[in-house]
Amino acid sequence: MAGLGDPDVLEIAAQHDRILITHDRRTMPGHFRDRLDSGKTSPGVFIVSQFEPIGSVVEVLMMVWSASDSAEWANQIRYLPSLSPHLFGR
Repeated sequence: MAGLGDPDVLEIAAQHDRILITHDRRTMPGHFRDRLDSGKTSPGVFIVSQFEPIGSVVEVLMMVWSASDSAEWANQIRYLPSLSPHLFGR
C-alpha cells in the first residue's frame, strides 16, 4: 500500500472488511473522520506507535482479536496503547 493516500488505504480496508492498523497519527484520524462524515463506513482503525516493540503490539492485537468481535470496532478509531497500558508500560 506504499504510495497510496490515506483515503485510498481506508477504502481498501473497508472493501476487504479489515480493521486498519497504522502508525499514522498525524493525518489518518482526519481522513477517517472525513470518511465517516461523508456517509461511508469503516471496519475501524487502530493506531499504534512505531516506537513500541513489535512483540507488545502483536500481543495487544491478539488480545483484542480473542476478546472481541470485529463488529465492535466498526466506525471507531483507537490508539492501542490506550487499550492496554500495562503491556506498553505507560
